[in-house]
Amino acid sequence: MRNKLSLLTLIIVIGLTANAQQKWNLRSIVDYAMANNINVKLTDVQAKVAALVYNQTKLSQYPNLAFSGNTSLNSGSNQDPTTFSRITQTYLSASLQLQSSAQVFNFYSKRNSIASNQWELQAAKANVDKAKNDIALTAANAYLQILLALQQQNIAAVQVQQTQAQLTNTQKLVAAGSLPELNATQLEAQLASDSVNYYTAQGNVTQAILTLKTYMNIDAAAAFEVDTPPVASIPLEPIADLQPAAVYNLAIANQPLQQYDTYKIKAAEKSAASARGAMYPSFSLFGNLGSSYIAANTPNYVSSLGVYSSSLSKVNVGGQDYFIQVPSVIYTKKGTLKSDPFGTQLNDNFRQSVGISMSVPIFNGGSAKTNYQRSKLNITSLQLQKNQDDQTLKQNIYAAYNAAVVAMQKFNASEKAVLANQQTYDYAYKRFNVGMLGTFDLITTQNNLLRAKLEYTANQFDYVFKMKVLEFYKGQGLKL
Repeated sequence: MRNKLSLLTLIIVIGLTANAQQKWNLRSIVDYAMANNINVKLTDVQAKVAALVYNQTKLSQYPNLAFSGNTSLNSGSNQDPTTFSRITQTYLSASLQLQSSAQVFNFYSKRNSIASNQWELQAAKANVDKAKNDIALTAANAYLQILLALQQQNIAAVQVQQTQAQLTNTQKLVAAGSLPELNATQLEAQLASDSVNYYTAQGNVTQAILTLKTYMNIDAAAAFEVDTPPVASIPLEPIADLQPAAVYNLAIANQPLQQYDTYKIKAAEKSAASARGAMYPSFSLFGNLGSSYIAANTPNYVSSLGVYSSSLSKVNVGGQDYFIQVPSVIYTKKGTLKSDPFGTQLNDNFRQSVGISMSVPIFNGGSAKTNYQRSKLNITSLQLQKNQDDQTLKQNIYAAYNAAVVAMQKFNASEKAVLANQQTYDYAYKRFNVGMLGTFDLITTQNNLLRAKLEYTANQFDYVFKMKVLEFYKGQGLKL
């Protein structure tokens, strides 16, 4: 048993260690950001609301059905709910009713409303895709910024090591009397400057990671380590395959924003048709089932003949008048009559009705006509918005292509600059070691090499990102 517990503990520890050592690469970062970014979640909630609205409008085309019931204690002068005669007594009453109605024709207003909400749902889904695409590009850029900051930190660290080695060697030569103390002082100042650059680069790494965590919706205090593959291993399409005209044609068909604009226009067109149908008569069928119950103790009176009246009453029989004496009638209360049972009354009082109704909008303050006119203006507004978005997309694509070409040229030029400055530094270092070059000149050459390396790294990452932006506009996702 102890061995099993030990083995289980070892497995858990290994699992936790493996999880703690997990590194985030570009693919996992983008996938996580698209699934957890707050803005993406908000747009997804809006899409779910649009789905609810669409489903509700679909259900609205079916007949409605409602059941109602009430019971009350009545006293004073009331109307008997079963016989509808006036009574003056206290009684308990109840009624049950089942109602239904269905709109049978409204000039397709409801059908167009359903179609409008369906296109609104498609637009909401396209908006979610747009939010995911935007955060994918943003997260990818943030990841590249981390890699850039790490590269710059490594370059700064190497610079510190080189300067430290030069200082150590110079201090030995100064102690031996071969070099003046000024050389060591200059290198100490350079080492301090290089250390500042290193700490700045280190802080840039931390800030870049915090920025990425924000996009991914990860706690700022959580452990986070990124995979650092060579930037040259990130796949890029050839610039020849990313000509702006071809990219624009693909973007018009695939970009979520363009799909969103198209769906919104279709939804607005159906909404306008629905508003137009609301200006015409509508016909509906209705039906009603109901029954009622009354619980009352009704007095029971029995009649009997009393004494004869002293006066004569005239009675005509067969055209002949006769005068007779009529006895008086006496009513005697003999207990009370109880109401019929609940089920019996519901059955006896059961009633049904069915019919058709028509509603004609004659005058409603101009609201129906105004709604129709507003819906037509909304179509025009959305069409203009689509034209503007298409124009902006084209401008952005051509600008992105130009930026990618410039970034590629700068990257190639900076690569040559690094090679040239590296050769210059190597020659300078050799001359410095044999005493043919002063410390200040060596430091200047070394700083030139550092700047060339930093610029080369920045241009390399800028080129990669500019190419990714151009790929992104094709609307086919990021190639990671």
